[in-house]
Amino acid sequence: MITLTDVTLTYQDGDARITALDRVSLVAREGLVTGIVGPSGSGKSSLLAVAAALIRPDSGSLRIDEVDVTALRPREATALRRDRIGIVFQQSNLIPSLTAREQLVVMAELGGRSRARRGAVRARADELLDAVGLAGFADRRPSQLSGGQRQRVAIARALVHDPSALLVDEPTSALDQERGGEIMRLVALLTRERATATLLVTHDLVHAETLDDIVTVVDGRIVSEGDGSPRPSAVDSLRPARTS
Repeated sequence: MITLTDVTLTYQDGDARITALDRVSLVAREGLVTGIVGPSGSGKSSLLAVAAALIRPDSGSLRIDEVDVTALRPREATALRRDRIGIVFQQSNLIPSLTAREQLVVMAELGGRSRARRGAVRARADELLDAVGLAGFADRRPSQLSGGQRQRVAIARALVHDPSALLVDEPTSALDQERGGEIMRLVALLTRERATATLLVTHDLVHAETLDDIVTVVDGRIVSEGDGSPRPSAVDSLRPARTS
């Protein structure tokens, strides 16, 4: 579960101090996708950055499950982000020289904890690539993959450590509507199967049926939110094609 309570975030802009988030409170529950929508510059990405423990807010708290992240020291927060938070950025940010499998193996080996069990790490990478529909693409490099396939690799990479929280930033921004729909359904499907608490920032409500809850942010404030109950969705009966 992801819980933000009375979170305020400001930053310096010349002589002025800008409020990016103004006493934001939000709960994202496991097994559900909570969509964050709002106009450009409304604070969506700032909210996601705080929830991902990438930025410490001026005030308020962030909890991942039972851990108060805002009370952690920097090294502790880094370890928690590595082990319990998966992040998918707008761009896939894959390493050009690595294959799809190697992208996941490198992530699994961060901190040096997994180098003694490479066979298990490789098997885990292949299992996740299969889960995102890329079982036959493990040995391909990013230049050999389509935009949608690269984003699937990025999603699989974010799940390497079996995180309890998944943060997804505009996953369809570089994709056409069909591929974007496939990615949104994939995120929703994996959220349910793996019981992650997922926050997903999007500017596009064409695929809103894949979201369980929708929160609207304007000028750093939440102006509307759902009740936390799952919305009607056809996602549970869908599994994306495995080669697109």
